[in-house]
Amino acid sequence: MRICSLLPSATEIAYALGLGDSILGVSHECDFPADAASKPSLLRPRVNLSASPAEMDREVREIIGRGESIYAVDAELLESLAPDLILTQDLCHVCAASPDDLATALTRFRKPPKVLSLTPRSLREVWDDVRRVGQATGHQREAEVLASSLEQRVMSIAEIAASAPSRPRVLCLEWLDPYYVGGHWVPEMVGFAGGEDVLGRLREPSFCVSADQIMRSRPDVIVVMPCGYGLDRAAAEFRFELLPSGAEALPALREKRVYAVNANAYFSRPGPRLADGAALLAHLVHPELFPAGFPVKSFRRM
Repeated sequence: MRICSLLPSATEIAYALGLGDSILGVSHECDFPADAASKPSLLRPRVNLSASPAEMDREVREIIGRGESIYAVDAELLESLAPDLILTQDLCHVCAASPDDLATALTRFRKPPKVLSLTPRSLREVWDDVRRVGQATGHQREAEVLASSLEQRVMSIAEIAASAPSRPRVLCLEWLDPYYVGGHWVPEMVGFAGGEDVLGRLREPSFCVSADQIMRSRPDVIVVMPCGYGLDRAAAEFRFELLPSGAEALPALREKRVYAVNANAYFSRPGPRLADGAALLAHLVHPELFPAGFPVKSFRRM
């Protein structure tokens, strides 16, 4: 089967199912596993990816406000690759290409390929998407084994976390300027890790919050997870002066429990590594129950 993936998490799922050699083209952000980055890129973002968080937010708002797409699909390259299956998403039109971005490109095909759109809003739906990719590619058995193992790993974390005498209050910042909190599966991950997400809404998109909301939430732990960022960039972009005035009084700052994480690897992308993200959160929330043992550049205390 000839596969093109416009979504980093879908690329990761396909590789985890042993389909790496079948992937012919990917998105500009597909970088895991390392082999994925060597594939031709089918997308071109219309925003400056090296801009500051505030500038990038402004550019995104302007493009969306004009009714335009943030991504341009290389229709000529896509046609030349002649895929049987295209993996895309219809969850967040800011984070990755959507089926709408494919519309014009697909008109070039005499026989359009099958398009599988993934729209998970919870961990269970992410595991189900693993099964859907398996079904679409004839790898049902491998997909069932993978999805079941990921689900069981997270449930095992939740069982241990349930024994904790307290549930620390956790603030997950998905963007810094302006402030956004993580949504969809992130509050669920916090819960499984033995914490209480103070502002995020399960199965709902991330949303903008005010400085006053952050102060009133009084988090015990702050996790800085800017969408689309690895650890080094997340740590570089975070500065304590970006936090609201008076934030030094928050329990998380008093106890020095502010962490930057590799959001790309463990939180932003709804793929297999969300199970690793749950394990990482469990360590940050309950280090007494979950010892360290994560790859370099997983997280950093700020």
